[in-house]
Amino acid sequence: MTIKSRLKIMIFLQFFVWGSWLVTLGSYMFNTLHFSGSEVGLVYSSIGLASLIMPSLIGIIADRFVKANRLYGILHFLGAICLFFAAKVSDPSLLFWVMLFNAMFYMPTISLAYTISYFGLEKEGHDTTKTFPSVRVYGTVSFILALWTISLFGFELSNMQLYIGAGAALLLALFSLALPDCPTSTAKKDASLVSRLGLDALVLFKQKKMAVFFIFAMLLGAALQINTTFADPFIHDFALNPSFKDSLAVKYPAILLSIGQISEVVFILAIPFFLRKFGIKTVILLSMVAWTLRFVLFAFGEPSGLGFSLLLLSMIVYGAAFDFFNISGSMFVEKEVDSRIRGSAQGLFMTMVNGLGTYLGAIISGKIVDFFTVDGVKDWQNIWLIFASYTIVLAIIFAISFKYKNDRDVMKDINKTA
Repeated sequence: MTIKSRLKIMIFLQFFVWGSWLVTLGSYMFNTLHFSGSEVGLVYSSIGLASLIMPSLIGIIADRFVKANRLYGILHFLGAICLFFAAKVSDPSLLFWVMLFNAMFYMPTISLAYTISYFGLEKEGHDTTKTFPSVRVYGTVSFILALWTISLFGFELSNMQLYIGAGAALLLALFSLALPDCPTSTAKKDASLVSRLGLDALVLFKQKKMAVFFIFAMLLGAALQINTTFADPFIHDFALNPSFKDSLAVKYPAILLSIGQISEVVFILAIPFFLRKFGIKTVILLSMVAWTLRFVLFAFGEPSGLGFSLLLLSMIVYGAAFDFFNISGSMFVEKEVDSRIRGSAQGLFMTMVNGLGTYLGAIISGKIVDFFTVDGVKDWQNIWLIFASYTIVLAIIFAISFKYKNDRDVMKDINKTA
């Protein structure tokens, strides 16, 4: 089996582990364990907390002590144990701690998977810029397949989703033995601890445009976490209405949500055109508008008739909401900052989005959901309209505060290298 084939299997299992529970765990906690919105938000906040420090720390450990493929397998083995134990937990506080440890083991494996992929492809003589996307797409496919598996087998409200995730993680830990034996990092051994933690990129906050950009990265990260935490529970709650109970959307919410991941693929391909045509500021604004549309369409959508069309449309705009900031933002950072701190800047970008943004989004949105819950019944329309108001206000403030004179020129350079 070629290295490329082994990397595809690795990436496939990597995101199958995550997809087996990330979207549907909230529904399990709401409907089966009867957690409150704040408790559900607390559990999901573990992802943000782990993302603040663990990828950098694991990078240091891997660089100095353990090779990438070996550490990768160890982390997935430990993550499998956590998911297996989480399936047996029904106390919200204990589940938070178990999922926090799971996130501490899982989140660093994403960057490790990319590192192993780049090394393996280069070793086989491939151009990573051209070849890696054909490997990474297997992660998107597997995430969708995981959603379909959990939904079709009726595990969205069951702890079986966690057992399946644990099984996939254990399989990946074993498969790591077949991965190329490679160093984890290209960082110099004598690099300072500040550089290894990505803290040297904090100098970018001295530039107004970069400070504004990173602050909005955090705020949009919160919007992404709101969607991740509550989209599936929202669709499940339509079952409370007898006229919707047997609809396909209510029976298979995760399959409906998977259309959003399919939409991601389309919008990723459209990014170079939009950047060349409109520039980074407009593309980010389009992301914020797309998040607003996503939440408004949720507020008025339902599983039948015209309402179902609104739900489908919300899945389509999700691709623009996610890609037009997360992917375009990463490209903007790559081209805007000094080459000496690009790696640190990308780490800072991910920390703001997946760390601080995820944590704040999970905690605050959980409290909002509780505020609009009466006798166990959630007022989803007002909940989504509150979230939509949040993202449209972000768009207005961003349009006023983000000044970028050379937008088109930089985006032309990005397009040339895309």
